[in-house]
Amino acid sequence: MVGGKLWVPDRRDMIWIDFNPPIGQEMQDQHPVLVLSPKAFNERTGIVIGLPMTHAGSNETNPFAVKVTTAKGEVAYVLTHQPKTFDWRQRGARSHPWKQLPAALFAAACESLNGIIAIA
Repeated sequence: MVGGKLWVPDRRDMIWIDFNPPIGQEMQDQHPVLVLSPKAFNERTGIVIGLPMTHAGSNETNPFAVKVTTAKGEVAYVLTHQPKTFDWRQRGARSHPWKQLPAALFAAACESLNGIIAIA
């Protein structure tokens, strides 16, 4: 809850979400997610559409990973080849300390995803 209102994730937000239970080779445990869907959708449906993020350095050469580097030098990768939907309330979503992805990096992630699924 923020300022008396319930928090709802919004487009470009980075959130923590619980990926458990995983199936097969899916990611597990808590991971950051870049939110693609707008706040109105997320609030109305209880679902968030997003892209998982990881700190795994093996993604440095992944053509479908958008590199994010903070001012403090922290590095993460947005995995644009793994779009996901989550019931963000049931999975205990919460705001990530990095808050929002910069607009240029968000656009790069969306462009990479669009290169895979060609929606525009």
